[in-house]
Amino acid sequence: MTYFNLIYQYGGASAEDEGVEPFVAAAADAGISGLIVPDLPVDESDPLKAACDAHGLDLVFMVAPTTTDERLDRMLDRATGFVYVQGRLGTTGARTDVSDETHVSLDRLGETDLPKAVGFGISEREHAREIIAGGADGVIVGSAFVDIVAAQEDTADRLEAKARELKAGALEGAGRVPEPEGK
Repeated sequence: MTYFNLIYQYGGASAEDEGVEPFVAAAADAGISGLIVPDLPVDESDPLKAACDAHGLDLVFMVAPTTTDERLDRMLDRATGFVYVQGRLGTTGARTDVSDETHVSLDRLGETDLPKAVGFGISEREHAREIIAGGADGVIVGSAFVDIVAAQEDTADRLEAKARELKAGALEGAGRVPEPEGK
């Protein structure tokens, strides 16, 4: 995940190096499988989409609760990999609940062939369970892990425990039994 200006400026100052191609080529060479560019409007994504297609990278779009139906249709026509569903308005960060906006956004996606992954605010087992049970194929967790790293206390153990907690919730949401502790 990065911002478009960083992609565009990556190649350097010379005219032949401007544009998205140098970044996408370098990302592919580094083993990156896809890009999420939250500030890139779908209507301006053609050059990046073409470069991603040429290098075998997915281009993932973020669907916000405020995304219009017309824009959503354009995103689904161009997206590959998965659809990033922004689970709430505002900024990301660990929260204590799952927003009602999450369920509305998932319902709006309907029967797309692309997997749906929800991010923004997911920090607990129950969040993962509810989101997967609500129709998502995955959850995206960042801030909950960043908060653990920032605390600088038993970081590896706490990261592993949080990952297991979230995985268990996701499995429960999918109607599967989580693995016993320690697996």
